[in-house]
Order: sequence, then C-alpha cells, then structure tokens
Amino acid sequence: MPSNNRPVRIGMIVPSSNTCLEPQSYRILGERKDVTIHFTRIPVTRIALDDSSDKQFDSAVMREAAGLLATADVDVIAWNGTSGSWLGAAHDEELVREITEATGIPATTSTLAYMDAFRTFGTERIGLFTPYTEDVNNAVIEAYGREGIKTVDHRHLDLSDNESFGRVTDAEMLPGSLELAASNPDALIYLCTNLYGANIAAEVEETTGVPVLDSVAVTLWHCLKLAGAPLLSPKWGRLLAEIP
Repeated sequence: MPSNNRPVRIGMIVPSSNTCLEPQSYRILGERKDVTIHFTRIPVTRIALDDSSDKQFDSAVMREAAGLLATADVDVIAWNGTSGSWLGAAHDEELVREITEATGIPATTSTLAYMDAFRTFGTERIGLFTPYTEDVNNAVIEAYGREGIKTVDHRHLDLSDNESFGRVTDAEMLPGSLELAASNPDALIYLCTNLYGANIAAEVEETTGVPVLDSVAVTLWHCLKLAGAPLLSPKWGRLLAEIP
C-alpha cells in the first residue's frame, strides 16, 4: 500500500524558455527531503510591452497548466513568472482566484509572493534590477507604485529574449547591484525568475548591508509559507529565513 506520509509538494507553472528556476529552486532547497517541486511549462519566449507578449500569460493557458499539476496532488500551485509585475497585482490576484476555483488548491504567483514579502518585511523602498528593457522596467515601477512600493533606483540589461536572461553572469549583475545598494533601499530586488540573482544574494548583503530579494527564492519562500513548511537558508536572502 502507498504511504500516506509524503513530502510537501509544490507545483510550479514555468515559462517554457526558462532555464534557471528549476535547477535554482532545487539548489536553494539543498538536501531537504521534506519538500518536492513539480513543474509544467507554458509557451513564453519574449518579454515586451505588446499584445503578442501579453497573450503568453492568458489565464486559460494557466488554468490548463494548473489542472495538470493538480493531478499530482500538489499542496500549492505557483505561476513562477513575473508578468504581474508590469500587468499589475490585480491581474495575478484574478489568476490565482481562477486557479484555486478550478483546482481547489491554494495558489500564488511570483508577483504576489513579492507583495507578501514587502508587507511581511515592511519593504517600501526598493532598488530594482532586471534583465528587461527600459520600458518594461518603467511599467514595473508604475505598477509597484500603485501598491505603495517606491523604486528609488533601477538597472536593466535591455534584453527581451527570455532564454537569454538565464545566461546573465554573476559578474554582469554585481556592479549594478552595488550601485543600487548605494541608494540605500529597504531591499534590492532581482526581478525575473530566469535570472540567477540568488547566487550573489549573500555577497551583496554582506558587502552592503542591504537585504536582497530574488524572484526564484521569493516565490519558493511564499510557496513554503502557504504550505506551512520550513522556510529557507539565509544564504539565499536573509529576510526569507526569518519568521516575524
């Protein structure tokens, strides 16, 4: 007979061209055996502010992907993408409502994970680092502003091909990160689940004293929180290891 005892199961909907979040999520979990992560992909190849890009995040596609994850009896479902950061938190709140209504499973998104983190840690002023183009950054800044989050400074790498984000190196991220930390934000935000920001979180925090919130780590943190599981090692961002 199958055992009724099993690890917490986290289901994640992944952009098809993302090469970071799956290996990085398991790297962050390390040797933990109390949690497993299960993935399904939807077609996403390009990040821009136009209709063809926005259609990649259609709720019907998300619901179908969530339905597949539900067959694995997962405990929480996450859209592990940051599209809500420029489409708006209300967009993701509606998406989560539809997923939960369709599956009966609690759900979140990377954007809503950030919103919960901001509330939890009292984060109001951020330094924003993305691989995106300037217009996408500006849309994020505007959308965050509607949620009471002020961006004091930002950096962008002017990329739009989603696969390319996963090839950005630590060395390419570090100078802009240190510049952003110098603006003394409440936290430095690496916004993109195909960006290896968590790799340098501990170094940036130790060097600057500014907390780091990385999209992959924040999304995993929120999933663990919703599932009632232990949180993360502080090496991936010290705030995510704390329970206020």
